[in-house]
Amino acid sequence: MSDLVGFEAFAALAGDSPTARTEWAAVVAAWSEPHRRYHGLHHLAAVLGLVGELGGSAPDPAAVALAAWYHDVVYDPRRGDNEQVSAERARAGLTGLVPPARLEEVVRLVLLTAGHDAAPDDGNGAVLCDADLAVLAGPPEAYAAYASAVREEYGHLSDEVFTAGRIAVLESLLALPALYRLPATAHWEPRARANLAAELSVLRGRAS
Repeated sequence: MSDLVGFEAFAALAGDSPTARTEWAAVVAAWSEPHRRYHGLHHLAAVLGLVGELGGSAPDPAAVALAAWYHDVVYDPRRGDNEQVSAERARAGLTGLVPPARLEEVVRLVLLTAGHDAAPDDGNGAVLCDADLAVLAGPPEAYAAYASAVREEYGHLSDEVFTAGRIAVLESLLALPALYRLPATAHWEPRARANLAAELSVLRGRAS
């Protein structure tokens, strides 16, 4: 994991400068916050690894990788605008480190992860969203561990409130025409939908 989230990987995208090193350290510190049970460095590394594997489908792989670094850089389960604030954090942190056009694309991609609904012709968005949602297609035990970690992150909510919110999230994901947009990830779709449907069934049982 360390190589994927190390400074050398960040410097390959944002340049090797004192400013870039300071920014990298701040980003890693954000991803290392103690309240993160799923949305931490392991998730960042997993997304960066998949972005590297799938990047051939992206017109600007560097923008996608930078967006991966920032897509959950702000993650506070008590607020509903994490993607918006993360996008603003990317703009602030990368200004002067990457070309303006790439910076705008990074901001757009971070915002896209709020709904994971990439347009059919959005290669950059497809790579980022597919990598971010890959966890949904894991084996049942891995998916259960992910769902449990998310519940821990929302430990401040009662079971009733969390269940209602989680049901809404799962229903919005299942309502997407496709969870995955790339030919290379299309085979993830059946398992992901099965995992989501199984969790949804359990939660609806609790809510009834």
